[in-house]
Amino acid sequence: MNSLLLCGRGGVRRRALLLMSLAAGALGARAAVPASPSPWRDVLDTPAQKSALASRALLTGLARACQRLVAVGQRGHVLLSDDAGKSWQQADVPVSADLVAVQFPTPTAGWAVGHDGVVLHSADAGKTWTRQLDGRSLGEVLLAHYSRAGDDKWLAEAKRFAAQGAENPFLDVWFDDARHGTIVGAFGLALRTADGGKSWEPLLHATDNPKALHLYAVRRIGAELFIAGEQGLALRLDRASSRFTALTLPYPGTLFGLVGKERTVLAHGLRGNIVRSIDGGASWMPVATGVGVGLTASTVDERGRLVIVSQAGHVLVSSDDGASFAPARVERPFPAAAVVSGGAGTLIVAGPRGVQSLSLA
Repeated sequence: MNSLLLCGRGGVRRRALLLMSLAAGALGARAAVPASPSPWRDVLDTPAQKSALASRALLTGLARACQRLVAVGQRGHVLLSDDAGKSWQQADVPVSADLVAVQFPTPTAGWAVGHDGVVLHSADAGKTWTRQLDGRSLGEVLLAHYSRAGDDKWLAEAKRFAAQGAENPFLDVWFDDARHGTIVGAFGLALRTADGGKSWEPLLHATDNPKALHLYAVRRIGAELFIAGEQGLALRLDRASSRFTALTLPYPGTLFGLVGKERTVLAHGLRGNIVRSIDGGASWMPVATGVGVGLTASTVDERGRLVIVSQAGHVLVSSDDGASFAPARVERPFPAAAVVSGGAGTLIVAGPRGVQSLSLA
C-alpha cells in the first residue's frame, strides 16, 4: 500500500554524501566570497537560520506528513509545503547541522537525522523540532550500553566513537510507528528505539558489518526490515535473534537506497545498478537500467509504480514491481537526492538545486 494513501507512512530518499559532493562546487564558490568576520558557533548550539532562498538550496531528504511535504537539507533547513510543493515555509529547528533524511510514520510524529550525529523529533507535523540525540551525547549512549554489557571489543569501539565527538553523521531513519525506529549512519553506526527516541539502544554488536562500512539506507518493505550500504552490503533483521544478518547480492558496489512492495525488494546505487529480490531478500538478481550514474533515491507513486531517480536527473519508472524500468521523459533533468510522490501524476524531487515538482505521465 503506498505512503500517499496511508497518509503518514512517509520517508523517501536522499543521498547526502554523494549530493553534497555534487553541490560542493557551487557551495565552494559561494564560500569564496569574503564575508564579515563573526564569532564561531557550534552548529549544535546554533538554531537554523531562516532564509528566503532555502527552497533553492541543497536539500537531501523528503517525506510526507499526511498531505504535508517535509524537506530537509543543509544548515538545518526544514521546509514544509501544504500545497503539493507550490510554496514552502521554513520550520523552527534548534541546530544548523546539515540534515540528511526525514521520515514520518504518522501524520504528526516525525524524525530527521544528519551530520554531527543529530537526531531531531517533531510532534506537530514538522512545524517545530526538538533534539533527541547528537554526536556529543552519542558517545555517552554507546559507552553506557557497552559498559553494562561487559563486552571489551564493543566497549573499545564505543570509546573510539566517543573520542571522535560530533564527527559522524546519521544517514537514514525508519520508524514503523511513533515508538519503534532505527537510525543508521557512517562507519556502521546503527541504533534503535522502542520509546519514540527517548532512549536509544546501540546495534554495533547486532549487525553483520565487520568492516564498519557506511550504512546508507534503512527501510521496512513488507514484513522485513533491511539496511543497505557500502560495498554491496545488505542486511535483513532476523526477528528470532534480533540481529541484522548479511545477505548475498550480485553487486559489490555501494547501495544508496531501498524500495519495494510486500516481498519485492530493490536496492539501488552506484553506476546505475539495481538488484531485485522477489523472495524477501533470500535471493537477488540484477536489473538492467541503461543508466551509468548513481541512483540516489526512490519511492512508490500513487499508482503503485516504483520510481528511482539519479544524481544526473534520470527518472526510471517500473510498472512490473521492478522487473524492468523505463526512462520517463523529463523536460529539465533535476539532479536528485530525494524523491516522493506528489500525487496526481507528479513527483517532488529534492537535490543540490533545492526542491522541484516534476510531471510523471
